[in-house]
Amino acid sequence: MIVQLSFNGKKYNTNLSNPLDISLPIREGNNNPNCYWADPVKFETISSGNFIGSVKAGGNVNYQKLTITPHGNGTHTECYGHISADEKATINQTLISFHFVAEVISVMPEKLSSGNVLITLNQLKEKLKYPHAEAIILRTLPNIDSKKNQQYSGNNPPYLEASVTEYLAANNINHLLIDLPSVDREVDEGKLLAHKAFWKFSADIRKQCTITELIFVDNSIADGLYLLNLQITSLEMDASPSKPVLYKLEEVL
Repeated sequence: MIVQLSFNGKKYNTNLSNPLDISLPIREGNNNPNCYWADPVKFETISSGNFIGSVKAGGNVNYQKLTITPHGNGTHTECYGHISADEKATINQTLISFHFVAEVISVMPEKLSSGNVLITLNQLKEKLKYPHAEAIILRTLPNIDSKKNQQYSGNNPPYLEASVTEYLAANNINHLLIDLPSVDREVDEGKLLAHKAFWKFSADIRKQCTITELIFVDNSIADGLYLLNLQITSLEMDASPSKPVLYKLEEVL
């Protein structure tokens, strides 16, 4: 199915029959990325009396309980409720549209003399070609398969310079997607500078904006312009496991 849309004064076509999934599947156990010391994902078969929720074990249906920590176990999308006491700040209430023009950018994080590794504003500006996009998707280099089940806790993974998210907010880029555990340093004394800059917390909060973490953008997906479909579970909490899907945009000449 080919659809056409307008962006920044130009027309683009996209084929909805060719989705590019940049989420990571949720598996039982440790075969997921893990950060902030989250417990592993757990699948539990439910049994009661003569009922057993496992076809393999002789039951009629599979019936399981899922235990997951959205922020720590895989691809997830969060709203400003992540850093706010506002009980109305849930992902289900703030993310109310789901299609956005997005730019994919690949960046090699810089290693500082302190040992910290981060993405800087200069790096972002060098790569950014569509400053009017609604969403930015950052793929860090090297882009290796171990990201799919990387155990990040306690390893001070790469993060974003706060000026990066401040710049995105100033340019009305409402959705940020990264393949890292967080936009902020793992242990930062609770400053959360990049989170706060992106949501403009706590001045004029950008309540409609989201951050998606722990994505994986396959190497077959080139940098460039895409239509993003950002799918979540309708959870009344600050974050949800999510499924961002891309569709390549081709300019109509």
